[in-house]
Amino acid sequence: MRIGILGNGQMADALGTRWRRAGHEVRTGGRSGGLREAAEFGTDAVLLALPYAAVAEVVGGLGEVLRGRALIDCTNPVGPGFRLLTAGGPAGAERIAAAAPAAHVVKAFNLCHVDVWRLTPPVFDGRPLAVPLCGDDPAALDVVRQLVRDLGCEPLDAGGLDRAGLVEATAALLIGLWVGEGADAQAIAPPLAHAAGQPL
Repeated sequence: MRIGILGNGQMADALGTRWRRAGHEVRTGGRSGGLREAAEFGTDAVLLALPYAAVAEVVGGLGEVLRGRALIDCTNPVGPGFRLLTAGGPAGAERIAAAAPAAHVVKAFNLCHVDVWRLTPPVFDGRPLAVPLCGDDPAALDVVRQLVRDLGCEPLDAGGLDRAGLVEATAALLIGLWVGEGADAQAIAPPLAHAAGQPL
């Protein structure tokens, strides 16, 4: 695939490096230059890896370039005190979709620290990392599912873009527990058999 990455920070580097190793062509661009070129290059997918505060303006300026593209949103609208900046809605991903209405936004890759994406692969106790996806376009979701699998992870269908706010709120909660409390946030979820009420 041809993947454009908007941003040249740590997430852009981690995911871009892994996708290159998987055989994809990747081009990055930052706010100091190259954003349009990266967006034009990403004929299969464009990863939005900029600070949340900048994303609506950037994608709004690239609206026509992003037409028909799978636009992957890995941003987190989380502010001081691990506060969700979009509380009350709409979700950050929905605001991005409104700024670039011709793109096909998929929320993904926002729940883990950048160091997790550098693992090859992210497997813990024999279990591959699961990545929830929210989006409305079937073709764009198929593209992102493949990119998730190329990292050695498992995609999870988390619903349409109207459920992206739940994933963003989950990120705010987990970041607050991990960073703010130093807690093992994974311990809040029981194994599936117990969570679903199934007999052991």
